[in-house]
Amino acid sequence: MRRLTTLFPSEFLEEHAEKLGVVERNRKTQMPALVWSFVFGFAAGESRTLAGFRRSYNATADKTLSPGGFHQRLTPAFAEYLRDLVEHGIDEVAVPDAVDIDIDRFRDVMIADGTVLRLHRLLSDEFEPRRGEQGGARLHLLHNVTDQTIDRFSVTDEKAHDSTEFSTGSWLEDRLVLFDQAYFKYRRFALIDENDGYFVSRLKPNANPKITAELREWRGDAIPLEGEKVQDVVDNLYREHIDVEVEATFQRREYAGTQSYDSKTVGVRDEDADDYHLYITNLPREEFLPADLATIYRCRWEVELLFRELKTQYNLDEFDTSKTYIVEILIYAALLSLLVSRDLLGLVTEQADDEIVFPPERWAATFRSHAQLILSELGEYLGYSPPPLLERLIEDAQKIHQQRPILQETLATAAQPRCEA
Repeated sequence: MRRLTTLFPSEFLEEHAEKLGVVERNRKTQMPALVWSFVFGFAAGESRTLAGFRRSYNATADKTLSPGGFHQRLTPAFAEYLRDLVEHGIDEVAVPDAVDIDIDRFRDVMIADGTVLRLHRLLSDEFEPRRGEQGGARLHLLHNVTDQTIDRFSVTDEKAHDSTEFSTGSWLEDRLVLFDQAYFKYRRFALIDENDGYFVSRLKPNANPKITAELREWRGDAIPLEGEKVQDVVDNLYREHIDVEVEATFQRREYAGTQSYDSKTVGVRDEDADDYHLYITNLPREEFLPADLATIYRCRWEVELLFRELKTQYNLDEFDTSKTYIVEILIYAALLSLLVSRDLLGLVTEQADDEIVFPPERWAATFRSHAQLILSELGEYLGYSPPPLLERLIEDAQKIHQQRPILQETLATAAQPRCEA
């Protein structure tokens, strides 16, 4: 409980809510209870519903909220508030390294990627899809593999390209960034190099840099590669690895004209598919061989696991709402759940024996299965005294819409004998 309230102190939650106008001073909303109910709000079975979050809040706070009262508190300002909490948590959360490869050479290993979240068709104007009528949001993440947390995030419509959400700068110094082909740009690679950062990216099929030097000698009648273009010769090669220096040209700026960029391209043969996986990188040849790059690049699977965790454990791709700000609230609530989960994983790792290993997906399932218990104990720790259980059961189970007959009433009315005229 101390770990959780250190991450998000109650005073901070209340003061920031007042600052953004999320609640008025005379309102009865208990912001710490509301925030934690969204973090741990898994009471409604396998789906994240607003009714489930309300039940979690009513089971935690001193005073319950009606469905209407709860929905009144879900506003665009509350979405902005949760986004701020995610950014605050990103700065605070880091857990011990869980990656097998040796990454001490770098300050951090980062993975840039995005995933599409399918939305209600009525949101297709706010979240424009690439095709079809159903709305689509794209969640962009910069995943820190070293700390096993999220460094940056943004939410756009589906049509926004992943590449536009990645910015270069001095923060790249001594960091290694892993890219898939969606981020492939020679200009981006040159800027990372200029900022003393490192990168590994898959080579796009239509990228065909010129080979300027071979970094490994082959015996026998090996095909000479210097002066050739990578894609022109790759199908004719049978060597285990391709290890070459390459040169590519790109448009720097309109005023600066065309510029060349020197880098290294490697190919690692995939024995199952009998072809090469081609990578481009600026990692020094004397420290990293082609096989090392293939191993490093497999770290990208970490972000795929992260997206799968968000979608399977936190149901991030289930949005049965036509309101934009509700979508944002649910996305930020899922990210908060992930950050809190990772912070508690750090606590568990600190307390457990050194030889114990906690696989991320197994931990995520464990965290979710204990979420309601944690929320209950946290409410007691914060001094809340929720209404008695029987009172909450009566409140939650009663019919809300008095004008809408329930099934039993409809059947009873239909079964009554009609009077003869």
